[in-house]
Amino acid sequence: MASYAAFLLLCMAFMSFTIEAMNVSYDGRAITFNGKRKILFSGSIHYPRSTAEMWPSLIKKAKEGGLDVIETYVFWNSHEPHYRQYDFTGNLDLVRFIKTVQNEGLKAMLRIGPYVCAEWNYGGFPVWLHNIPGIEFRTNNAQFEHEMKNFTTLIVDMMNHEKLFASQGGPIILAQIENEYGNIMSSYGDDGKKYVDWCANLAQSYQVGIPWVMCQQDDAPDPMLNSCNGFYCDQFYPNSQNKPKMWTENWTGWFKNWGGQIPHRTAEDVAFAVARFFQYGGTYQNYYMYHGGTNFGRTSGGPYITTSYDYDAPLDEYGNLNQPKWGHLKKLHEVLKSIEDVLVNGHRRDVEYGNMVTATIYSHGGKSACFLGNANNSYDASINFQNNQYNVPAWSVSILPDCSNEAYSTAKVNVQTSVMVMKENEAADNDDESYNLKWQWRHEPFEQMKNGKILGNVALSAPQLLDQKVVTNGTTDYLWYITSVNVDDNIWTKKDVQLRINTNGHILHAFVNGKHAGSQYAKNGQYQFSFETNVTLKAGTNEISLLSATVGLPNYGAYFDNVEVGVGGPIHLVTHDESGDEVVKNITNNVWNYKIGLHGENAKHYEMKMSNYEKNSLGWLKTGLPTDRIFTWYKTKFNSPVGNDPVAVDLSGLGKGQAWVNGNNIGRYWPTYLADDNGCSSTCDFRGAYTSSKCATGCGKPTQQWYHIPRSFLNDEEENELVLFEEMGGHPFNIKFATVTIGNICANAYEGNTLELSCHENQVISEFKFVSFGQPQGQCGSFTKSKCEAPNTLQHLKKKCLGKSKCSVHVSEKNLGATGCKVEQNRLAVEAICTIPVNYYAKKK
Repeated sequence: MASYAAFLLLCMAFMSFTIEAMNVSYDGRAITFNGKRKILFSGSIHYPRSTAEMWPSLIKKAKEGGLDVIETYVFWNSHEPHYRQYDFTGNLDLVRFIKTVQNEGLKAMLRIGPYVCAEWNYGGFPVWLHNIPGIEFRTNNAQFEHEMKNFTTLIVDMMNHEKLFASQGGPIILAQIENEYGNIMSSYGDDGKKYVDWCANLAQSYQVGIPWVMCQQDDAPDPMLNSCNGFYCDQFYPNSQNKPKMWTENWTGWFKNWGGQIPHRTAEDVAFAVARFFQYGGTYQNYYMYHGGTNFGRTSGGPYITTSYDYDAPLDEYGNLNQPKWGHLKKLHEVLKSIEDVLVNGHRRDVEYGNMVTATIYSHGGKSACFLGNANNSYDASINFQNNQYNVPAWSVSILPDCSNEAYSTAKVNVQTSVMVMKENEAADNDDESYNLKWQWRHEPFEQMKNGKILGNVALSAPQLLDQKVVTNGTTDYLWYITSVNVDDNIWTKKDVQLRINTNGHILHAFVNGKHAGSQYAKNGQYQFSFETNVTLKAGTNEISLLSATVGLPNYGAYFDNVEVGVGGPIHLVTHDESGDEVVKNITNNVWNYKIGLHGENAKHYEMKMSNYEKNSLGWLKTGLPTDRIFTWYKTKFNSPVGNDPVAVDLSGLGKGQAWVNGNNIGRYWPTYLADDNGCSSTCDFRGAYTSSKCATGCGKPTQQWYHIPRSFLNDEEENELVLFEEMGGHPFNIKFATVTIGNICANAYEGNTLELSCHENQVISEFKFVSFGQPQGQCGSFTKSKCEAPNTLQHLKKKCLGKSKCSVHVSEKNLGATGCKVEQNRLAVEAICTIPVNYYAKKK
């Protein structure tokens, strides 16, 4: 008994230690933990853009990449989609996400907002909020402040209840109120400033014992911390000498728009921005995004933001390491952490060399750490620093932890590049024709009136055209505008008639008497366009049905919430009399009947249960599969790909619509919207300021071809169901499933570094396509040897790495052999192939 009691006391002591409260504060140099200044690397991972099953792996990889903090927004419209009806289940389980961060030993920053921007539908606001009488968003408005306080208090109380704030022993060290309000505050006049003060007072009233942040808010009232967002924040300084220099959004890439090219930001440039930030006194930096993930369902905003939110982040959309970005930043974190004490406590001195070349020396406690920076985007610099000569490449920062030896250069990438491929994987228990898909289909009805009566439920009727948000409350992309027009005069029935509509986008489908009259969408996500088509009217009553479709609501800018969507009008029927004069019938103020959503949405065609597949296939047809027909539902069954690699589906051949797997909406698709043919380049120079149009790829191709299907959406032991709603017209014959894996790995590592080569865990390095140690030229896929190289490097790497999932090679003449060249640094260039062993699938089955 005595030993058992001692054991209990030991457990209790351990528990009290693990939940010990932490005093998180700040001074003019850094965020402090129990009075100790810290350098903090943070990364944005938005819980709804992945799945709960993915969170542990994502957070573990973030930790392995050198992060201390995971940052996330809180998404109001996902948690309160209907007034006072809350959802914190599945990938919306915020508490579970924060506890997963805690379990990995990391800290958290909770950006409650509740405005988030984030390329998220309506900026994170629930659409029902717009429909509250007298409300004005993000200003000194009692109705808005009441609702904002209600939701913010809900989240704070939830975190308090679970003891998740650092003051309670939890992982949350920082919280944010509002978001980037300073960018648009002037549009709201004096009420904007009053609103900022109200937000600050609200945050402080919660007394959660941690600092609150207002990003992009130069006049953030004390004790609110203000911070910077952007591609570069080295020249940002807080609005008080008593506040640390913080960077809440370092944009690691950029988002994608339907019809846009694929943006990329190089690892060298991201590292350059980070190193300069710390060179000039920064101590807290957050990557936006560290894992971008997927805009499942209808969550993407914009409008016209794609389903993929990959963001060229260090972890790709599927959760794989995006190499070299992940590894190059990991090494940077390691070097900066090694000089943490000097950076946060030391005296700083800057030396100017001219031509945008600088040196910065930090000194503390008899130790020094130095940065050599070259912000010139064209010319390398050779400088004499403390009686030593250094070459500093253009657009780079070199870090000398001892002010003598270079430990890291942002311009020298010493980690592998992983070339990801979509592997058409065989499916479990179906060796040969794994994806010979058998399709069923059904129509989405066009006709909305019969014998003068509306078919189905009418949400409301009004003698005017209404904003789509007002009618749907954001519950669907689709709204029907239905009216009838009586004509008897022969000029309307014997002559050509034009239907002219001005609409607020984004997509319009027009039907007259149950027949498709035409469709049109706004180019480049514009909010307005004019639609015109020829129609045929009959004597008597004619049905005019207009289906308006949105592709994500606006999420940014002053008064973005008031941007109207849907059919705005005017709407005219136009013909000509016997004299040729134009005759116009204005039907704008007809009585319009409004139907919310599609029939198939309301009937939940996508929610068929696998066990009742045939039973629930009533109404689905197995023959006469239509192609290039608008408003068609398709359904098929498929087996899960073998293995653990992420799964994606290629939706080429389809037009535009939405897709569901086992009832889970995997997002909107639009593969027919091609990127412009111009503006892409086969090479990318990291030097010079980055913009979202720099280093773009994908010209002339679909903005998004592949769509993520998380493994947790799939059934291991039974077939899966894919359901598609095809809005524009296409065919499903090209659809295929694949796993996302590494094809080739490449590297061009400098002498003195240890190069780590790694395939996926189920793969091995099976072949070397190129190996050279010396002065190889070119880049991945096009390496060439020089006259200067060690002769036995290939044999060394084969012995070290072939047949293994990963290996490490120290790049040196001692290890790889003499090159016979007198150069500053030799390099090891490698290109290898990763493959799955031939017996892998047999073991899995």
